[in-house]
Amino acid sequence: MDLNGVLQYPVWELDVLGGGFWIALIAVVHVYIAHFAVGGGLFIVLTEAKSYRENSPAMLDYVKMHAGFFLVLTAVFGAVTGVGIWFVISVLSPQAASILIHYFFFGWATEWVFFLGEIVTLFVYYYTFGNMERKAHLRMGWLYFILGWLSLFVVNGIVAFMLTPGEWMTTRGFWDGFFNPSFWPSLAFRTAMAFMLAGLFGYVTALAVSDADLRERLLSYCSKWLLIPLPIILGTGWWYIAALPPDQQKMVLDISPETLRFLKIFLWISPVIFTAGILMAFRVGLPVKRGIAGLLVLIGLAYMGSFEFVREAARRPYLIHGYLYANAAPAKAADEIRETGVLKATRWSRYQEITPENRMSVGKDLFKFLCSACHSVGGPMHDILSLTEKFSLEGMSAMLNGMGRINTYMPPFPGNPAERDALAGYIVLGLHGKATEAAVKTEPIPVEMPPFNPGADNYVLLAWNAKGMHCVSDADRYFSFATPGNDIYALLIRRGEIPERITEGVTLRYRLEKDFADPAAHSDFWKYAGRLTGKDPAVGTGISGKRVADTLDYDDASGAYVATAVPVMPYTENGKFMPYPLMTVWAVDDKGVVLAETCIPVPVSTEMGCRSCHGGGWRMDGKAGLSDKTAEDILAVHDRMNKTRLLAQAQDGDPVRCQSCHDAGKAQMNLSAAIHGFHAVHLTESGPEACAACHPGRPEGVTRAYRGIHRQIGLDCTHCHGGMADHALSLLAAERESGKASAERIASLLKPDAVASAEAVNPRKPWVNEPDCLTCHVGFQPPESLDAFNHWTAGEADLYRMRTGGAGLMCAACHGSPHALYPADNPFGNDRDNIPPVQYQGMPYPMGANRNCKVCHMRDMNEEVHHPNSLGMFRNAG
Repeated sequence: MDLNGVLQYPVWELDVLGGGFWIALIAVVHVYIAHFAVGGGLFIVLTEAKSYRENSPAMLDYVKMHAGFFLVLTAVFGAVTGVGIWFVISVLSPQAASILIHYFFFGWATEWVFFLGEIVTLFVYYYTFGNMERKAHLRMGWLYFILGWLSLFVVNGIVAFMLTPGEWMTTRGFWDGFFNPSFWPSLAFRTAMAFMLAGLFGYVTALAVSDADLRERLLSYCSKWLLIPLPIILGTGWWYIAALPPDQQKMVLDISPETLRFLKIFLWISPVIFTAGILMAFRVGLPVKRGIAGLLVLIGLAYMGSFEFVREAARRPYLIHGYLYANAAPAKAADEIRETGVLKATRWSRYQEITPENRMSVGKDLFKFLCSACHSVGGPMHDILSLTEKFSLEGMSAMLNGMGRINTYMPPFPGNPAERDALAGYIVLGLHGKATEAAVKTEPIPVEMPPFNPGADNYVLLAWNAKGMHCVSDADRYFSFATPGNDIYALLIRRGEIPERITEGVTLRYRLEKDFADPAAHSDFWKYAGRLTGKDPAVGTGISGKRVADTLDYDDASGAYVATAVPVMPYTENGKFMPYPLMTVWAVDDKGVVLAETCIPVPVSTEMGCRSCHGGGWRMDGKAGLSDKTAEDILAVHDRMNKTRLLAQAQDGDPVRCQSCHDAGKAQMNLSAAIHGFHAVHLTESGPEACAACHPGRPEGVTRAYRGIHRQIGLDCTHCHGGMADHALSLLAAERESGKASAERIASLLKPDAVASAEAVNPRKPWVNEPDCLTCHVGFQPPESLDAFNHWTAGEADLYRMRTGGAGLMCAACHGSPHALYPADNPFGNDRDNIPPVQYQGMPYPMGANRNCKVCHMRDMNEEVHHPNSLGMFRNAG
């Protein structure tokens, strides 16, 4: 397809009064008057006939007076606003206007003939009042009404076509587009609405009648016009919605963030109109009736406007449903435009390429081409400033990338990644004036090595954290998906030619460094622990009963000493963020004699990137933590998209733990599948930076959680876990197998990068089926392949953090924590992550590396006891 000039029209840039403001203002007023022009025509002619039947000259005078009001309002003001609509749509939505003109030219011509007939007959009707024979004058009134209704008939077909093109999408036939699926319900609804408005405006003129008896008779008469069509309006309105295809019904009733508000307005106004109509039929004070009538005129406008807004929402994300997006991009060309870029497809673009020098100017042009039709800048209609205030540069780019996929009320961004970033830059840096965040500088903190004398000491104490990084969601007054709780493991080995693991007769203790001794000082977890976990631990105590200074318990299954859920928080006594507090671990015998001592970091971080999309600053130290604003927006978005009320619940003091709904065996997807699946839709074109965007791994941040040997040799998250889409699809695949429709829906929006198709992605459960080390290290040898994605551990026992070697020692005891394998590169100084190997063997490599077996065996070894290749030289030796 030749895309040159596909987006062929220039843009009318309006800024504050953009975003459809003029269309909304002029169109709603015009449609309001136009419907009155139809119903009022019938009102006039039937009321004139009524005056003849009742032989009431006073009523006939009223009809003439009402006809004059009718003529001015409909033929003058209505015609002007009609022309205004054409002018506004031709400059704001020229592509759509062009399509309507070209495909429905004879329809518009016919409507203009009917409209001309309306004008002529209305003028004749009014100016011959009393000068034309009665029957002829009534025939002129009937002719006006018929022409007016036929005008509605034609316009209705074209307007309904934009909502439900039906068979026209394949045939391009005039009649297929005109008599589309919503034509008849729309016509019935609009006709009933026209009759109701006739009664409503009849109140305005009836109240001007001086004869009290006639005035009351007319008001009662107008109430019938108001009330009788009302149930028809509600019935045909439901028929109208029922005629929509399922996806558009869902848009109206479920997806669109605005529709529900306007639907409520429409439904609440209905009983108000009914009540007002009843009151106007009774004899109440004239000032009261005038007030009610004036209010009804405004209410009627809101009634008509709320319907039009709902109808517009049902078209989203299109101007012509399924054919032309709201940003004027033809749906059939969207993929090609995305491939080549908007700039090359736009006839009026000033630029064809993006450079560092023109990036902001390109972003501004892209905003004009793609966004200004719907969004204003600081104005009353879809203000882009208020809608995007919360986003960072990365968050805005991700939002644009996912637009139109999950939130289908907006069209997909049609540009390429460079254009997307340019638009994000213009919105965030240009319109909002935000600055890019500078990288955080960290200084090494000296570590005092625990003592070890290889010639005299009889014991080696190895300790490690089970996770390379424990992330804590410290927004407990709102929600929690990760509570404070690090798992600590330790092994005590008696040195000798045949080393012995000590499993009894000793006590292993631990103590977190003093500056982190009070985790409750900077966390609300203990205030809400009962609601979040169903447990009620003492303040400063973890849900397992462990404190920051306590003992480890021997665990037969792992053959190690373990303390689970130790409540570590990454905040110092004076409120500074430090994600690597140190923990001292020591072993004492029955007499209290210290046998061995070591020290390890206990990695814990709250530096998660939720704020990039959900707004708010960091909660603590300007570096980490979920602020109240961030947490509130997370819940607000969840509530809007899933029809929950989690924010109100939290504000009532009842926060929720995410796993209470998102866990294995629940109706919803498990938390990992839900979070990664949803966010992957927004991060489809991101590599390892997508992981760092949310996890505490940003290279410019403080934590930099991925810090082991794999990072140092150039591997990133994607080598093991796949790209964001790959990672999400593996989790979603397992959820699809369990029959969860939401997993199927989200998976359909993703395409894998690592394998040929989504069907080729092997399903896995989070924290159970993870990348297997031996996929690359076949037979424990140096890897030939560096791609572990799609090869999962069979069960939890096969996970690296749980696996044991040939001698029964857990792998992590010698190699270090996951994502922090020795030698690890810590942002606060490398010694901090490598304390045990440096303490015992003077180098940061895995325990026993480079034939350093004598640390435990007290002699050189020639047998590979622990695993094959354990006597090979470490690649970094020398």
